Amino acid sequence: MIDLRDIHSLSEFQRNAKEFIKQMKQSKSPLALTINGKAELIVQDAGSYQEMRERLERAEALAAIRQGMEEFARGEGQDAREALDALRQKHGIPR
Repeated sequence: MIDLRDIHSLSEFQRNAKEFIKQMKQSKSPLALTINGKAELIVQDAGSYQEMRERLERAEALAAIRQGMEEFARGEGQDAREALDALRQKHGIPR
């Protein structure tokens, strides 16, 4: 979540980029940048961005696994061996 103190104009960021970059690296928090008084950009350090992406990917994978388990519990799934056999037959892949 963005701290309301971390909202700055793009012009201010451009004038003080080194200081803002130092601040972001220390705090690991993003900055919101405004253009004409409207929030337009989010800026954050690369390490924090990568960590956020990895967390998102894990969350999406867990959600997909959970969905698959729920579908299988409702009888909507197919046994993995049966699915692989069907794919082999469909594409002419020998065992």
